[in-house]
This record gives sequence, structure tokens and C-alpha cells, in this order.
Amino acid sequence: MEKKLFAQAICKFLAGAVLVEALLFLPAGSFAYWQGWLLMGILFIPMFCAGLVMLRKNPTLLRRRLDAKEEQAEQKTVILLSGLMFLAAFVAAGLSFRFQFLMLPRWVSLAAAVVFLAAYALYAEVLRENEYLSRTIGVQEGQRVVDTGLYGIVRHPMYAVTLLLFLSMPLVLGSVLSFVILLCYIPLIVKRIRNEEAVLAAGLAGYETYMKKVRYRLIPFIW
Repeated sequence: MEKKLFAQAICKFLAGAVLVEALLFLPAGSFAYWQGWLLMGILFIPMFCAGLVMLRKNPTLLRRRLDAKEEQAEQKTVILLSGLMFLAAFVAAGLSFRFQFLMLPRWVSLAAAVVFLAAYALYAEVLRENEYLSRTIGVQEGQRVVDTGLYGIVRHPMYAVTLLLFLSMPLVLGSVLSFVILLCYIPLIVKRIRNEEAVLAAGLAGYETYMKKVRYRLIPFIW
């Protein structure tokens, strides 16, 4: 086990958990916000398990997933706006609980939790299929085009999965207002995909052919 990588992963994991907890429960004004605990559980328990698996079987992939230093100027803007979006969405969910403003029924939160976990399983499959996945955009040394499995259906299955994850999160939290805020993720991810495809088409051999082979970027038969 790589001790330095393990320490880096644990620190980021704990920092993320503390931040999300603060953004949810401080605005809620109570730890009785059960939807908040539900999200914390389905978000961070699978994340911890996935991190351990990657640490043992593919530490290089884990290192890439932890690297968030984006070099593309356009993507820095997308990341900044995404961060602000999530901050606003979590705070809005907490406030919605505190003031019981446009809160969804219990069954919606539970159903959304099932969808979230299913999307997490797809996320794990994407990680298994593509060892070159990184949180930053660029062409890596030795990288090849992956066109099998989910990559044979859409060109960006990771983004398709994150769309499902992020839009189910506010439903788990039971907040209509939070859901409306997270709809902003759609134009942000479209912008990121367009830029990423331009980078890959210019620097990754065979990617332009792959774009012609797999027609849809994000959602089959739509886009």
C-alpha cells in the first residue's frame, strides 16, 4: 500500500465529508434532517469502499482521480461554477428543511436513493472500463481510445453517470429548490464535454474515428 497516496485520499475524503455535513446541517439548524444523513451515507460509504479498491488494485487511477489541478482555462471556469452550484444546492436543501419550504415526500427521497446507488454502480463500471479517467482534461502518455462497454453507447458515460448522480442528490435531500439549482449542471457539463472533445480530437489518435462511430455524447438518441 502506498502510504502517501492513502494519506492524501483519506484527507480529501474526510475534508469532503466535513464540508458536506456543514453545508447541510448548519443551514438546517438541526441534526434531525434525516434526508441529509441518508445522502451522507449513500455518498460517502460507497466512495470510501471504491477508494480502497482503487488503492489496492489500481493506485494510478486513484491518483488521477485525486488530481483536480485543471490546466484548461475554460475548464477552470466550469469547475468554479460547479463548486458554487453545489454550495448553493446544499445550503438551499438545509434551509428548505429548516423552514419546510417545498419539501418532497419521504418516498421520493427513498426512491432517489435507490437511483443514486444504481448510478454509483454504473460509475464503478466506467472506472473499470477506462483506466485513463482523470478529473482533469488532457491526453495522457500511452492513452488509447476506449470504445467498448458503456463507451460503445455514449462517448462520455462518466458524465452521463454524474448527471444521474447529481440530479438525484437533491431529490434524496427532499428539496425542490436544490433540484432547480442543480439543473445548472446540464449547461456546465455540455460546455465541459465540447471542450474535452476538442482536446481529445486534436491529441488522441483514433478519437475522431470514435466520434463518428459512437454518435451520442451523453444520452442515447438525444445528444
